[in-house]
Amino acid sequence: MLTEDGIFVGGGGEGYKEPQELLLKYANRHGLIAGATGTGKTVTLQILAESFSAAGVPVFLSDVKGDLAGLAMPGSESFKLHDAFMKRAQTIGYDLQYQSFPVTFWDLFGEKGHPIRTTVTEMGPLLLARLLDLTDAQEGVLNIAFRIADEEGLPLLDLKDLQAMLVWLGDNASEVGLRYGNISKASVGAIQRQLLVLENQGGTNLFGEPALDLADMMRRNHEGRGQINILAADQLMASPRLYATFLLWLLSELFEELPEVGNPERPKFVFFFDEAHLLFDDAPKALIDKVEQVARLIRSKGVGVYFITQNPDDVPEDVLSQLGNRIQHALRVFTAKDQKALRRAAQNYRPNPRFDTETAIKEVGTGEAVTSFLEAKGIPGMVERTLIRPPASRLGPIPDEERRAIIAQSDLGLKYEKSIDRDSAFERLQARARAAAEEAARAEAEEERLKEEERRARETRRYEDRTTGRSSSRRRSSRSDSLATAFGKSLVRQLGTKTGQALVRGILGSLFKSR
Repeated sequence: MLTEDGIFVGGGGEGYKEPQELLLKYANRHGLIAGATGTGKTVTLQILAESFSAAGVPVFLSDVKGDLAGLAMPGSESFKLHDAFMKRAQTIGYDLQYQSFPVTFWDLFGEKGHPIRTTVTEMGPLLLARLLDLTDAQEGVLNIAFRIADEEGLPLLDLKDLQAMLVWLGDNASEVGLRYGNISKASVGAIQRQLLVLENQGGTNLFGEPALDLADMMRRNHEGRGQINILAADQLMASPRLYATFLLWLLSELFEELPEVGNPERPKFVFFFDEAHLLFDDAPKALIDKVEQVARLIRSKGVGVYFITQNPDDVPEDVLSQLGNRIQHALRVFTAKDQKALRRAAQNYRPNPRFDTETAIKEVGTGEAVTSFLEAKGIPGMVERTLIRPPASRLGPIPDEERRAIIAQSDLGLKYEKSIDRDSAFERLQARARAAAEEAARAEAEEERLKEEERRARETRRYEDRTTGRSSSRRRSSRSDSLATAFGKSLVRQLGTKTGQALVRGILGSLFKSR
C-alpha cells in the first residue's frame, strides 16, 4: 500500500501509535530487517517488495527458502491465514486487496529461472580471490594472471579461460617473474585446485556469456510497476561463499555502471541482501571496506540496499551506521551473549519515552516489530512498536508448473537461455601453442634437410678427391673454393632456423664482449 509520500509498513490501532511508513525519498538511505528465525522477516521483505514495485521501483531479492515466489501470484481467501490477515488489516486500518506483481525468475543453475552469468573479468581478482578463499600470495598470482591477460588481449570469460591462463603462467613463471615478481608453481596449483572445488559446487554456471545486462533487471511493466527480480537461492545456499560473492558482485556492478542521480524522489532500484551474515563471515578487512564504501556511495546512484539477517551484530559497525531505515523483529534471549546482543540492538534506535526498546524487542510477537524510519531531513524517527501489514500476494512457494509458465512468458528467455562460447583466452592460448608446435616442427625439418645436404656435400667432395688429371694446386684451390661455398650456403640456410639465430647471437655477443 502506498501513501502520498511513502510505503505503509504497518502500525496503528490497539495500543500502537500511528501508521508507520518508509518515505520513498529516503528509501535509498538503505535499511535493515533483523530478527530471529520465525519472527516474520520474510513477510516484511515481501510487503516491502510489493510496495516498491507498486511505486514503479524495480527490486532484486534472493529466495533462500523458496517461499518468495508467491509474489507472482495474488493471495487467496482460501489461504489458511486469510482470516488472521483480514483481522490484522482491520486493526491497522489497511484495505487488503489481493493482487500479483510482475516477477522475473533467475537462477545461477538455470533450473528455476533464467540463467544468470558474468565473466571472470567482470568478477575481478578481488572478489574471485574471496570466492576461492585464497591467501595473499595466491591472490597476488591471480592479479598477475589478470594483468597479463589484459595486456596480451586474452579475454577471461569462463573458468576454462582462467585455468588455461594459469597453466600458461606456470609454464612461463621464470620469464614472467622477472617483471612481476616471484610466481610460485605451488600457488598456481593451489588456485587450480580451488577452481576445481568451485566447478564441483556448480560455479561453472556463473561464468560465461551472455553476461547479465543490468538493464534487464531495472524494468517496469506496461502498468508502470517495477519488476521484481527473484533469484532462486535454495540450491545456491549449499555454497554460501558463492552466494555471498555473487550478490556482492551484483551490488558492485550496480555501483560501477549506474550514473549519479543525487537524491531522487524515489529509488531507481532496491537491492535486498538476504542472509547478510554470509557476506561478512571471515571476510578480510579489504572486502568489508569495499562493502562499506559501496553502501556509503551507491545511494547517490539511486540504489537502496537492505540487509536481512538474524542479528544486527552480523553487520559490521561501519556498514550498520549507513542503514537509516530499520525493522527489528523479535530477538530470542537465552544466553549472556544473547543479552548483550539485545542491548546493543536496542541502543541503535532513537528512544521512545512510552516504552523500553530493549523490552519491546524481546517481547514483540510474530508479525510485529520495532521500527524506525527516516523522517524529514533524513532524521531517524523515534522507535515504535509496529504491527506489520499482511501481504497482498500469495504467501509461500508456488507449484513448479506455475513457475515454468511465468518463465516461459518472459521475453528474456531468448536472450539468456543459450550460452555462448566465443573466442577467448582458452582458444587463443591453444592457437598459440599449435603455432609454436608447428614452428618447432618446421625448424626441426629444416635442420634435418640441412644435415642431409651436408652429408651429400661430403660425399661429393670425397668423389672429387679421387678424380685424376688435375694439378695439386688446382685440386687445393677447388677444394678450398668448394668448402667455402658449402660453408657459406650452409650458414645462410641455418640463419633461418632457431639454431642459426642462436649462433648469430653467440657470435655477436662474443664480439661485443671482446670490446
